[in-house]
Amino acid sequence: MFIDELIVKVIAGNGGDGCTSFRREKYVPKGGPDGGNGGRGGNVVFVGDRSLKTLIDFKYKKIIKARKGEHGKGSNRYGANSDDIELKVPLGTTLIDMDTNLVIGDITEDGQKVIAARGGRGGRGNKAFANRVNTAPMFSEKGEPGEERVLKLSLSVIADVGLIGMPSVGKSTILSLISRAKPKIASYHFTTLSPNVGVVTEKGGYTFIMADLPGLVEGASEGIGLGDKFLKHASRCKVLAHVLDIGAEEDRNPIEDYEIISKEIERYNPKMLEKQMVVIANKMDLPNAEKNLKEFKKAYPDILVIPISAATLDGLDKMVDSLAKLVKETESKSLYDSSDFEDVMYYEFKEEKPFTIEKEDDLFVIKGKKIEKLYKMTNMENDEAALRFARKLKRLGIDDALEEAGAKKGDEVRICDMIFEFKE
Repeated sequence: MFIDELIVKVIAGNGGDGCTSFRREKYVPKGGPDGGNGGRGGNVVFVGDRSLKTLIDFKYKKIIKARKGEHGKGSNRYGANSDDIELKVPLGTTLIDMDTNLVIGDITEDGQKVIAARGGRGGRGNKAFANRVNTAPMFSEKGEPGEERVLKLSLSVIADVGLIGMPSVGKSTILSLISRAKPKIASYHFTTLSPNVGVVTEKGGYTFIMADLPGLVEGASEGIGLGDKFLKHASRCKVLAHVLDIGAEEDRNPIEDYEIISKEIERYNPKMLEKQMVVIANKMDLPNAEKNLKEFKKAYPDILVIPISAATLDGLDKMVDSLAKLVKETESKSLYDSSDFEDVMYYEFKEEKPFTIEKEDDLFVIKGKKIEKLYKMTNMENDEAALRFARKLKRLGIDDALEEAGAKKGDEVRICDMIFEFKE
């Protein structure tokens, strides 16, 4: 089963908690704090694997969770870090954060690794908080929560040449004749329901990858027919080869077919028009083919047209040589702009506002990744740790921000699941 898109939730491991401990030995006076730090939680990592062709492994794996780090122990013993979870995906898989719609990673090389969710760091033990003022801290830190994300995994087949065109123009037949691929071939429309890929070799020994993409119809960019689900596969290709029924076997108009497909490509992604384009005029063995070929060349004199007949095998060698030459001359281009990636935009944006304050009825609600993480790493049952938390909030400017938002003495404020009274 070919699956090229699905949604998964990834949860990285929490960091292990730090330990609150004191050295107590008979002949060691003033042993002092010796609580160790917790270990790091496991990351969730996606790895490119050229042997995979579909995302079917994730069909029943909707939640992926890494293990948490071990807790710290006394005698300055640190907790062990947790191992990362590595998940293999086909080349051409893009990871998109559903909350921000930004690209986390675009996996195009074998062995390429992308960390989709980072494990939390281990909490610090009380030994780490000892200083000249507080020589015996009675608190430690909880482990940092691991990242949680809802991701869209989107696979678009990587190929040098993509065969595009209307249904039943001979794309699958062409691929079967020049490679070892065995696509399903039948006389009805939409025989091809998923991309077929084959390796093509020219006479000189140069090889390139060709993909037979499912037939497109007018309105494909809006989801009509097989829809834009398969237009995305064309976006990976170096060269786009329009296959036309130049013989007009089904009363088609080759010029209209070409224009319809070109418009759908432009509507889907205008950048695709910058790709190297070529037209393969198939079914030259039919009576009206020569006439239609002349009319097409007259309408589009600047487009490279390769006439062939898949039925009689005429022109196939010349077609392979021409496509191989174009592939050699064409450089690969990234599918995404730098601004589409999370590491360029999202983290810069997150640092602009460490917290926000919203009013829900009579309750002031403080939200923000940094604040929420700080709260989750604090043991609020420990008075010393709670006071440290309050001091950190003040340093971050939350007290002043609450006053600006209209908070007065006695008003209730909530952070995560904790509600407290505001004191001026």
